[in-house]
Amino acid sequence: MSERDLVTRLLGTSGADAGCEETLALLAEYVEGELAGLDVDGLLPAVAKHLRNCPACAEDYQGLTGLAREQHHG
Repeated sequence: MSERDLVTRLLGTSGADAGCEETLALLAEYVEGELAGLDVDGLLPAVAKHLRNCPACAEDYQGLTGLAREQHHG
């Protein structure tokens, strides 16, 4: 992570950020779209931005992605 990325993360984000509540409400849709090959960053940019800046939500995203991939391949 660059120093600029770290500073941005520490100071918060500019522009649209879905916040934790909205991100968690849309997380399943985000993961399903990603696994389907959709441009989820383009479709849900506020969620994508939040996941880049919120370690707790990013952890939930990683867990859900792992479970979804297991279901898809298992």
